[in-house]
Amino acid sequence: MNFARSAASRRPSEFGVRCVLASLSFTGIHLIPLAAPSETRGDEKPFTVSAVVLADHPVNQCVPTKALGAGVDGHEQGECARMFTDKNIAEMRSAGFGPLAYRLRTELAGEVWHWNPRGTWSDPTHQCGYWISDDSLADPINLSYGYRLPRRGNTIDQANDDGYSRLADGDQESFWKSNPYLDSRFTGEAGDAHPQWVVIDLGATKPINCVRIHWSTPYAQQYRVEYWNGEDPMHLHTDRKDQWRLFPNGEANGGSGGDESVRLCAKPLPARFVRVVMSRSSQTNAQASNDIRDRLGFAIREIELGSTDSNNQFRDYIRHAADRNQQSVIYVSSTDPWHRAEDIDYKIEQPGLDFILRSALANGLPVLLPVGVLYDTPENATAEINYLLRRNYDLEGIELGEEPDGQWASPEDYAALYAGVARRLAALNPHLKLGGPSLQNFDDQLLTWPDASGNRSWMNRFLKHIGNAKCPFDFFSFEFYPFDNICADAAPQLLETPKRLGAMITSLRTDGVPTAIPWLMTEYGYSVFAGRHEVDMEGALFDADTVGTFLTLAGSKSYLYGYEPNFLQDELNCSWGNLMMLQLNSNSDQLTPLSAYHAAQLITKEWMQPINETHEVFPVTITQRKPALLHAVSLYAVRRPDKQWALLAINKHPNRTARLSVRFTSATTQRQVSFAGEVSVIQFSRNQYLWHDDGPDGHPIRSLPPASFTQKAASIYELPPYSLTVLRGSPSD
Repeated sequence: MNFARSAASRRPSEFGVRCVLASLSFTGIHLIPLAAPSETRGDEKPFTVSAVVLADHPVNQCVPTKALGAGVDGHEQGECARMFTDKNIAEMRSAGFGPLAYRLRTELAGEVWHWNPRGTWSDPTHQCGYWISDDSLADPINLSYGYRLPRRGNTIDQANDDGYSRLADGDQESFWKSNPYLDSRFTGEAGDAHPQWVVIDLGATKPINCVRIHWSTPYAQQYRVEYWNGEDPMHLHTDRKDQWRLFPNGEANGGSGGDESVRLCAKPLPARFVRVVMSRSSQTNAQASNDIRDRLGFAIREIELGSTDSNNQFRDYIRHAADRNQQSVIYVSSTDPWHRAEDIDYKIEQPGLDFILRSALANGLPVLLPVGVLYDTPENATAEINYLLRRNYDLEGIELGEEPDGQWASPEDYAALYAGVARRLAALNPHLKLGGPSLQNFDDQLLTWPDASGNRSWMNRFLKHIGNAKCPFDFFSFEFYPFDNICADAAPQLLETPKRLGAMITSLRTDGVPTAIPWLMTEYGYSVFAGRHEVDMEGALFDADTVGTFLTLAGSKSYLYGYEPNFLQDELNCSWGNLMMLQLNSNSDQLTPLSAYHAAQLITKEWMQPINETHEVFPVTITQRKPALLHAVSLYAVRRPDKQWALLAINKHPNRTARLSVRFTSATTQRQVSFAGEVSVIQFSRNQYLWHDDGPDGHPIRSLPPASFTQKAASIYELPPYSLTVLRGSPSD
């Protein structure tokens, strides 16, 4: 239930200027509205930009070998073996990243993760029910899979998106069921603390006066039917106050299950989105079972929604099909993790935990690991961490779930599931660092439907719930993929990168995310969709700008998404690309380094020292005579352990050279100085990298490391169009 987010999540193929916000007074940034630079491609007149480093006021400290990381994810069938060869791993590591994050693709697919193929079913006779992977030590786990949920409710998922809702599949034998772990038997809360809901999107406004619900068991004894009076309840905006309204006869008490038809109003009301909210369960089960989970929650076989005319003829506006592309779109609050052995999904494979943690990818550092929460059980999550502890693996932290906001989970429901897992893990080992929720990218503010007090903040309500539950929340994690429109010109979008990331961080702080705990950007990339910008110079500029902004805004650790080598994809039918540093070759085992790889090396080995010592990050103020060019250059400053100052300068103008002047100033003395003596210059531009666009066969025709040279300190340093430059030296005394 991410209601103010980007349009999509991470897809299977994936797979600076301190000018952030005027309100971010701690950054020392001055913002002026900006127009996009010209899209022409010839040589144009250089522009001048001035930068002042506030040299006695560090805003952050970091150890680059611990702060600059990357993540590995689940992939489609056969891809892990192709990607994670010894040779490929060595080339991945040469980018210079330190810590590793393990991403959980099954959680995005709405699937249960059998992190260990060995395990037990709650109903072993029929090989079905609730699964717990084996936490005993045996052969190493090299590969694992997700399992589809036969009681699925959502039409859409955030991974392969090839499933469908059982609420509108036209099959009276199948059914959706909500998550039993949200019942008071597990949460310890009041019985009505977690009402469950179904939202139906008819695709267009229709006249509605009747709903027919074909209940399974357990059914709802109390429920209500509502319609949305605005545009889109699944993607909210701060400037709109739309809400759910109860149909005149939409309150149902004393429901008895079976097939129920409710006449919602005498005269049809126009509606596109309709919600059924269930608040009291029958806690019954038609099948013989001793498992309490089979009796908790709510279950619906099929739902019909439409209008009944004067002749009592009903017209159903829901499209029923066992196909994601043909059925009406359905959203649900949660899904029961019950499944069967036959539900294994070979299209979703996760690299084995032992394979990753024993590989060189870990770099001898603690690894950030996930557990399933939304579509898994706390017993399975606890077994996973117990297994890892028995193996004596070094764990950076445990991330509970992934992108609950983007999967339409309410903050209270996710918090209750989080608390259920967190309590068990804390009892297992009180020294574990637990956190999350790996929020999706969002604009403005992360919103949800208002609670009884009118609070619409998803994160604020989540924090209040886990605070009341008194469970650990040791770190906060989020993702940053700001540009859904991968087909648009990159130049104006790149100018927005620091502002967008700064706006997210400001919003989250306003919503109450503690600043005293580590903030982890567990994934970042230009877009959730694959496109040319990610493999051309734009991808390098974006990555550098994002890392620089994050660290200057006091972020703790950042993890690049797209660490694994991969092939090109064209997801939106406009260009071929991908989130990746290294390009696979279908005709050989050779990898081609892409712009993101060279940017990574420049950041990890040139801007920062690749050593296990503290670097200080300082604020920078940018000025430019023409406001339209103010955002075209980003600059990020660090003082390294070798006592040198290193400035990461990013020229985001596609065709104009920037002439940069740099001064270091003291807030106490107001004295300004410049670089003195020799200055090392490391530069990456189109002189080193040139992409050849050739559809699926696209590749760089020039892919060279950054140029490196030394020059005398000067009043002006030239930054080529679309370039990254590190200036390294010492200011005059």
